Amino acid sequence: MTGPDTAASDRAGRGRASAATAVCFWSVGNVIVAGFDLPGLQIGFWRLLLGAVVYGTFLYAGGRRITWATVRLVALPAVAIAMEIALFFVAIQHTSLANATTIGALQPILLMAVASRRYRERVSGWLVGIALVAIGGVSLVMFGGGGVAGGHLRGDLLAAMSMVLFAAYFVFVKDVRHRVDTFTLQTTSMAIGALVLLPLAAIDSGRLLPPFPSWSQWGWLALLLAVPGTGHYLMNWAHLHVSLTLTGLMTLAIPVLSAAGGWLVLDQRLTAVQVIGMVVVLSTLVVVVRRDARMHAGGP
Repeated sequence: MTGPDTAASDRAGRGRASAATAVCFWSVGNVIVAGFDLPGLQIGFWRLLLGAVVYGTFLYAGGRRITWATVRLVALPAVAIAMEIALFFVAIQHTSLANATTIGALQPILLMAVASRRYRERVSGWLVGIALVAIGGVSLVMFGGGGVAGGHLRGDLLAAMSMVLFAAYFVFVKDVRHRVDTFTLQTTSMAIGALVLLPLAAIDSGRLLPPFPSWSQWGWLALLLAVPGTGHYLMNWAHLHVSLTLTGLMTLAIPVLSAAGGWLVLDQRLTAVQVIGMVVVLSTLVVVVRRDARMHAGGP
């Protein structure tokens, strides 16, 4: 390969690694939230607010400023991810976690449709087929524990809306990545997201303002900012270097890795069916990532 081709291949490789790390960090975040004694909407609000303060401090210390032009540019992805968080937490209160997670796993199919039309990404029948296999594996992980899936129509519809918003967030970030740096994007998104979630968290708590977390809860919030919060930063950076189709497919590993984390940390049981589902998902994703690497390296 020539110099520019080699550089592009290297950036794509770092993008894949960044996206994979983001997925791992998000999965760890799910395990952290499972052991957190704070309502979901309040977790989302305080984490975003803490992130806006921490990132904003470093941003301003470095001499950079958030302009109204940046706010207008980042508003759509920020509102999308804030509302996705809100709807998902409400959804799991009205349906089973298995239902909500499996509906969310349909996101890559939606992203493939958008990627092929909006970004002219090549989405072959083979890729759609392997995505469906991976989604089947996710279903085994989520429903293979022997419990009853259950759920209600309202919760399932909210989960579907959450899935659409998460896909929209990926698309909106992809659109703006060439016009704003990752750190400014992250800082502005968290500030706007905190403002969006403030009234929802207040209503959820039954107060004018959400109750102030305890010192121990602030420790958990800091951990959430450090782990899944960094995951958002890494995925935002990855969007500049890898395809929307690939990043969407890689999110299918989140329920798998979260289930593994629950087994390791929370002593949650895993059945043989769930383990088979985990192997199916991870194996298909390895195939997809290796194929993407060969394509960027100029291979068949």
